[in-house]
Amino acid sequence: MLFLKKGLVIIIGSISLSLGINLFLTPYEILDGGVVGLALILHYLYKLKIGLMIIILSIPIFIIAWFKYRAYFYNSVHGLIGSSFIIDLLKPVRGMVEIDAVYSAILGGILVGFGIGLMLRFQTSTGGTDLIAQFLCDKTGINVGVLIFFIDSIVIVFGGFLLSSSTLLLSIITVLVVGITTSIVTSGNHH
Repeated sequence: MLFLKKGLVIIIGSISLSLGINLFLTPYEILDGGVVGLALILHYLYKLKIGLMIIILSIPIFIIAWFKYRAYFYNSVHGLIGSSFIIDLLKPVRGMVEIDAVYSAILGGILVGFGIGLMLRFQTSTGGTDLIAQFLCDKTGINVGVLIFFIDSIVIVFGGFLLSSSTLLLSIITVLVVGITTSIVTSGNHH
């Protein structure tokens, strides 16, 4: 049963994440942080497939996970592949919603945060940044949340620099909303 539940959580979480990205982030070249953000930068600059880029960018991280955090590897690999596949699968929904950029950044952040939070709540994730943060936390003792925020900030500033200042500002909103939504979803386990 747990396996089915996890599978369902990955699908629902991935759909939420994918809708957030495709419906609300891509129309305005908004970035999320971390690996997804890097994949989005490559997509905006070179029209590369987002999901595919997430997988390629995650390979080195997952190699580290395989050797250092085997349990984490198993918990994230399905989330990574599932979400990457669904992000590319749901590409046709782009352009279906047209709202103001700021609202788009907020709604995108809520959907992405909900997807990530839901997966984390059931001990699965899309890997990526969380893993790098975990790794750095073990090495430095700095809080994982602080590290994730730091990594996300670097990605967004880098992306804003390459893309535009509106990308930077909207992405800051999105990442804050993602963080808040993820925290709300993961806090307190309701049964």
